[in-house]
Amino acid sequence: MGMAVAILVGLWIYEEVSFNKFHKNYDSIVQVMQHQSYNDGIHTDKAVPIPLCSELRRTYATDFKHVILSSWTNTHLLTFGDKILSQQGNFMEPEAPEMLTLKMTSGSAAGLKDPLSILLSLSVSKVLFNNDNAIGKIVILDTTALKVTGVYQDLPDNATFSNIAFIAPWNLYAATEENKNARDDWNQNSFQLFAQLADGRRITEISAKIKDIKLKALGSEGAKLQPQVFLQPMSRWHLYAEFKNGYNTGGGIQYVWMFGIIGIFVLLLACINFMNLSTARSEKRAKEVGIRKAVGSLRMQLISQFYTESLLVTFFAFTLSLLLVQLTLPVFNAITDKKMAILWGTPLFWLLGIGFSLITGLIAGSYPAMYLSSFQPVKVLNGTFKAGRFSATPREVLVVVQFTVSVILIIGTVIVYRQIQFAKNRPLGYDNKGLILLRPYSTDFHDHFNAMRNDLIQTGFIAEMAESSNSITKGSRTSGGFNWKDKNPSMPDEFTTVGVSTNYGSTVGWQFIAGRDFSSRFSTDSSALVINESAAKYMGLEHPIGQTVTWDKTYTIIGVIKNIVMTSPYDPVKQAVYFITPEAGYLNFKIKPNASVSKALAKIEAVCKKYSPAAPFDYKFANEEYAEKFSDEQRIGNLATVLAVLAIFISCLGLFGLASFVAEQRTKEIGVRKVLGASVFNLWKLQSKDFLVLVMISLLIATPAAYYFMHSWLENYQYRTELSWWVFAAAGSGAVIVTLLTISYQSIKAALSNPVKSLRTEG
Repeated sequence: MGMAVAILVGLWIYEEVSFNKFHKNYDSIVQVMQHQSYNDGIHTDKAVPIPLCSELRRTYATDFKHVILSSWTNTHLLTFGDKILSQQGNFMEPEAPEMLTLKMTSGSAAGLKDPLSILLSLSVSKVLFNNDNAIGKIVILDTTALKVTGVYQDLPDNATFSNIAFIAPWNLYAATEENKNARDDWNQNSFQLFAQLADGRRITEISAKIKDIKLKALGSEGAKLQPQVFLQPMSRWHLYAEFKNGYNTGGGIQYVWMFGIIGIFVLLLACINFMNLSTARSEKRAKEVGIRKAVGSLRMQLISQFYTESLLVTFFAFTLSLLLVQLTLPVFNAITDKKMAILWGTPLFWLLGIGFSLITGLIAGSYPAMYLSSFQPVKVLNGTFKAGRFSATPREVLVVVQFTVSVILIIGTVIVYRQIQFAKNRPLGYDNKGLILLRPYSTDFHDHFNAMRNDLIQTGFIAEMAESSNSITKGSRTSGGFNWKDKNPSMPDEFTTVGVSTNYGSTVGWQFIAGRDFSSRFSTDSSALVINESAAKYMGLEHPIGQTVTWDKTYTIIGVIKNIVMTSPYDPVKQAVYFITPEAGYLNFKIKPNASVSKALAKIEAVCKKYSPAAPFDYKFANEEYAEKFSDEQRIGNLATVLAVLAIFISCLGLFGLASFVAEQRTKEIGVRKVLGASVFNLWKLQSKDFLVLVMISLLIATPAAYYFMHSWLENYQYRTELSWWVFAAAGSGAVIVTLLTISYQSIKAALSNPVKSLRTEG
């Protein structure tokens, strides 16, 4: 079981560290990112402005093989005939397939040079065209007809772009009215930029060269933000994605190390069991060792014998562990949200597996081999051999190690779940119950918005409906260039900007601190702003209502709302401004509190089909979309729980075996005590107290160790739970209870045995 756990954790680690290695240009692909200075420190962002791309191509042409603009991965509609699929994809420049070394199964990647073309993944192509040839066929992407010019093989799950089902031309995306305005705007940080270095170029050197490229382009305006452009290598996208105050502090790599160590410890627990039970039964084999030595066996021969026994057991265990892994892998994949498989055809897997088995066998058999082979044959054979006063000490030390590891895992698992629950219970700043989000994919909804709203309110199921530029559960575009009264001219500024319709606040349940909501009764609200409390604090406005703010035009602040959690629930809410916009990216529907959700959905779908029959009803519940933000931590918690349970189980197996042996050794003593009048409780207490002392020692070691590790882990979150004393007390109590339950069976069984029989047997 210990080896099976080690293999499963090993497969998970392999999946993590091999992320993106599918791409042949793995070592030379980078993402262009930027640091910018604000009042609260340096922020690091993947979002960059469009002009940065052309500047890199023009000024640093010899340093890059490819420089490619990309949209963010978003969900779009793919339509062919009567088939409509909701799929994620990117708009990218024509050189993207070559840079990413996509394997084309048909057609050509060069087709992206045509602004009315599209590349499809093989799996989506099969669904759309029933395995027919896709090349040359016309599909509708949202509302635009595009010709399929290539089909590429699906990327593996452990790749950044594994979830993109299509790649559409960047020029198509850039041609929208909103993106046209961003073409020359160095302040519009809304796009992704990827690149491949020229042969022989080093990432650190190029990063140093391009560091001030945006600062120079912005001139005096750039002095506020002090932007620094840098290159993040593909090898660090997945496991080193976290930045704090301008430094790359890590990310998922902490879990790779953590679970790697846990996997080794779980295997070590199994080795400890082997060593404990082997040394515990050493007296049973004392005569065997004595006879072998008496007939001429050398100590090295005995050591070899015991190591051979250990290695045989280990290699049998390795064989059985592979079977166990094969059986449990589907469950493990479900827990970790991966699609891992045993790497049967990979020589490295067998090399590591057999090598690990060899090391495990040597570790597990080391103490028994050295201890058993040291017995003196004369003492053993004449009956004067005694194990010695401190012979049990190594076993006691190993039991302490087992339970120390187990208790640390218990505490760690509880704190991970407390952190998740703490963030889940964080005030959202709006009411997500009964709130439905719909991405329209068609301008028909916007064109008939008022008619749709009236129809839905008349159904009696819908309380309100509104439009917004983005989903309330996700971040939006950020912009700078804001000015207000008494603003420090040298102060850098950046706000999350959200365009909404006038009834948005009543739809999502804004919570006002001051002022009022947007209203269609006031024509001046087209130049009004509602800001969140973070923005009011950021701007230093004690009385923000009525204050004017200059952005693309002059606005008046009419309301201040409580902070709305749109991005990570573990981070502080960023300053945000809300304004009336004629454009919309999302529809928001509020179901009445007592209305049937299924009936309300049917009414919404019917109205949507009335005004846009071709558009699919692709909706999401806001509370479910918000819950997805906890998926990574939830998976980590589930994995930690499984490993903690296995560690405790393996520890208890060893404790059970050791208790059995001790009870067997003390059979005569128990019989004598029982004859002299000892009660079952007294006999149980006699046998239990030694083990309880060991567990208490392990608690004294585990508690400060767990506190140190979990305090360091929580430091990664700005919005975090506290390390409550009861978590440590509960883990300790649980360990004591599990210990008592484990050893009580053997203790009570020995105490209830017939003393006459035990004394006669021992005699």
